[in-house]
Amino acid sequence: MTVVQRRIALGLVVTLIGALFAWFFVLPRFRPHIFAGAVIQSTQKAPRLELQASDGTTVRMTDFEGKVVVVYFGYTFCPDVCPATLSKLASAVEILGEEAEDVQVMMVSVDPARDTPELLAEYVTHFHPDFLGITGDEATVNRIATLYGVFYQKSDGTEASGYTIDHTSTVILVDREGYLKLVLPFEGTAEQIAADIDYFIG
Repeated sequence: MTVVQRRIALGLVVTLIGALFAWFFVLPRFRPHIFAGAVIQSTQKAPRLELQASDGTTVRMTDFEGKVVVVYFGYTFCPDVCPATLSKLASAVEILGEEAEDVQVMMVSVDPARDTPELLAEYVTHFHPDFLGITGDEATVNRIATLYGVFYQKSDGTEASGYTIDHTSTVILVDREGYLKLVLPFEGTAEQIAADIDYFIG
């Protein structure tokens, strides 16, 4: 191989390394984010939410402006979907690391007859200590669920389990300014959820 050929070969290697570096480290910053959930271009802030926490205080959506709020409607007696969703949300928060300080995850109980604030607090903090469980009377919960597009209804369970509740299994994301931005499907992974939350943390 001549000197010229060696220089050409070296130039090609350097170019290839530069291209690979750009592909993996530079270009991703300029690629548009692909959401796992359905994006909502809302021009109005998320519906008003006023429910009770375990300490008796009233929780409002406006209390968390400045944070990304992740809202899930579920119940503590749920046999499968709720624990699976909260586990994924806990994993997503862990993936976010220090950025999770700008995130509040909360579960609204659709079973206020059985889910006392104290039971909710014990249940959600089992998944993550910073998760918040909130509830209210049946009429209030039904009104708020409707405003957030969440459906639920009681179904007959077993004698041992009591009734169950069929409910919408999606997760709702509200941005720092209080606008409804994203609806995440149950099928989303913890990594996808973390990436979508991270996008709105900014």
